[in-house]
Amino acid sequence: MGRIQQWLNRCFALINNKTKHSNGQQAETFAAQYLQRQGLKLLDQNYNTKLGEIDLIMRDGQCLVFIEVKFRARSDWAHAAETVTLSKQQKIIRTAQLYLQNKQLSDRVYCRFDVVAIDNEINEENLNWLKNAFC
Repeated sequence: MGRIQQWLNRCFALINNKTKHSNGQQAETFAAQYLQRQGLKLLDQNYNTKLGEIDLIMRDGQCLVFIEVKFRARSDWAHAAETVTLSKQQKIIRTAQLYLQNKQLSDRVYCRFDVVAIDNEINEENLNWLKNAFC
């Protein structure tokens, strides 16, 4: 493979990566707005630690909800919800424990873990909100 072809491949990979990131951000924003219309209150978005990231942290009444948002432009290989693997769930749980510890809420709040899965297009018709998706 020539140098020009390698350079083009790197450029296309960067463009593709930015598009994926942009779609992911759009899906997270859309999910947050949808959940707010359902009565949840947004507390934090893209909570990052060395252990992992939680896309959305919201309050549903007295319950603190940690939410993983998954978007898949194509669901022929797997649906968005199916891509939240056991290892991903464990990362989210550990990150949530750290969040609770940092906010000094460990023993004082009920929590749940939800997944918002969006397949094909970012719209309500393709949104699947899975409450208590894992624990």
